[in-house]
Parts: sequence; C-alpha cells; structure tokens
Amino acid sequence: MALIEIRNLAKAFGTVKAVDGVTLDIGSGEFITLLGPSGSGKTTVLRMIAGFEDPDAGSISLDGEDITHLPPFDRDVNTVFQDYALFPHMTIQENVEYGLRTRKVPKVERAKQALEAIASVKLEHTADRLPHQLSGGQRQRIALARALVLRPRVLLLDEPLGALDRQLREEMQIELKKIQRDAGITFIFVTHDQEEAMRMSDRIVVFNEGRVEQVGTPQDVYNKPATRFVAGFLGAANILSGEDAKKAFGKLKTVSIRPERMRLQPGNSKISSDESSVSAVVQEAAFVGANTVYIVETEFGFRLNVSKTNTELLVQDKSFAAGDRVLVVWHNSQAAEIPA
Repeated sequence: MALIEIRNLAKAFGTVKAVDGVTLDIGSGEFITLLGPSGSGKTTVLRMIAGFEDPDAGSISLDGEDITHLPPFDRDVNTVFQDYALFPHMTIQENVEYGLRTRKVPKVERAKQALEAIASVKLEHTADRLPHQLSGGQRQRIALARALVLRPRVLLLDEPLGALDRQLREEMQIELKKIQRDAGITFIFVTHDQEEAMRMSDRIVVFNEGRVEQVGTPQDVYNKPATRFVAGFLGAANILSGEDAKKAFGKLKTVSIRPERMRLQPGNSKISSDESSVSAVVQEAAFVGANTVYIVETEFGFRLNVSKTNTELLVQDKSFAAGDRVLVVWHNSQAAEIPA
C-alpha cells in the first residue's frame, strides 16, 4: 500500500485552477520529484500535503489516515524551504534542537538527538557556530538536519537548492540522495530543473497547467514521453508531426527523437538496414563544453538538432561546420511515438 494517497486533488486561486484533479500514490522510502514549469501546480500540491493550503476538492491520506484538512502540526511531515529559515541568533545545535524543545523532549535527550542529526549531514564541527558563520550549502544541510531530527514519515522539500551556485547545487544533489537513502524517509522534492530531477529521483511526476502529464522513472519519462509537453520539457528533443514525421519516420504521427540519439555522416555515406536518414545542410555548429550541438536543415525543409560529445568528435574521422552537406542518421528504435 502507498504511504501517501492523493485522490482528485483540486485547488483554485480566484479563477485560476492551480491544481486540477491530481491523483498520485507515493511509496514508503521513495524519493519522488514533482517537476514542472512555474505555475504548473507542483508547489501547490506540496503545500497541500504539508497542510499550508486547504484543498477545494479531493483527499490526501498518510499511511491510511485521512489528513486532508488536518493542521500542519498534526501531520507526520516536515518541510525544508529554499531560504533555510534558520534562527540567526541561535547556534546550529540550538536550531536543530528547536523542534524537539517544542515537543517537550528532555534537555539531555534532545541534545543527543540534535548532535546525531548534525553528524548525519557531516557538520558536527559546526554545532556551536551561528548560521551566518556557515556557507550556503552548510546552512542547507543544517536545515535538513533540523527537519530530520523530528523523524517525520515524509520530508517535503520546496526548491531547497535553488539559491545555490551550480557546483554547490550538484554536490548537494548527491548529498541529499545519500541522506535520504540512509534515513529511509520518503522525500517529496519540488523543482523546475529537469537535470536535477533526473539525477536524484526514484520517480518523477511531470506537472503542466495543474495536471499530471506523466509519472515514471527518470529513464521512462526521458525515453518514452507520454505527451508532447513531456518530450519538449524534459531535455532537448526533436519533435515532428504530420507530413514532416511521415517524411522522416514514415509515420503520420507525432514522433520524438533526442539530439544525442542522432549522428552526422558525410552526405555520400551508407547506413545499415536498421537505420534511417535524411539529407541535410549544417546551419550552425555550437561548442557547449562537453558537447557540440549541430543545427541542420533537412532536404524537406524542417530543422533538427544533433548533439555529440566532444570526446566522440575527437575519434571521428571528420567534424562538421556550417555549410557542410551531411546525412543525419539514427537507429529506428530511437524514434519514440508520442501517444498524446
């Protein structure tokens, strides 16, 4: 049985439907990410699970108990926000102890539990410091420790890494996943960053305009997008439909293929029997660090993006430049039909 069961959840703000009939099951010990653009409904769903917003319709159950209209302090969940919300005048240990103190945990026991929580995020040496003496990444880990010390069944994380620089953010993604795995707590994580969602999650829930577009593992959502929106939002994609799809893929359907699943060859080269190709002219070759992205215009008039790692390009016989005539080649299995 799912730990959290969400059924037909709805919430409107005035005439705007922020959440429109969301149904979702979340398992015990799962790291699940609510992913979508701004205004897609993901944060509103998180706030309704936390108890900060009251649904207009639908229900939320935690371990079989209906918590739809319970106040936040009566739910066995805790929330970590992007701004850390640490008390600036309290030491790190005092910050982590705060929730235990409100629960009337005896002084010796709450100190013991707080120090254990701080150690779990590898910051025991900071226990006597004040928040301003810590880096952004350290403060985020202390915010996690303060939530984890209460041992909630579910931890809600609302864009907690959004204020960090790229390198620190990537380090914290790895750290967060490890903390979640060690603690065995269900994490529900909200982000608009597709790469972050794919790197950390057991499953991803893709939101759009208040509705769930697709739920699945990062691999399934990336490789088998259920809708055109998912194909275009989760990573780069070449999406063709109608006559363009028929010319390229032989199908009068909507078809998606990722840029890294295609390659360029000289225009007069041959391909294998399980591959397809279109003739094209390179319009642009852009170096973007680890990859080079080619924009090509096909013989049929539509454009495609083709991405190759620069390691691959080093061992190729030829790289390509604007104006080159090429063959865009892909294995037939890499073209995914989009059902909706």
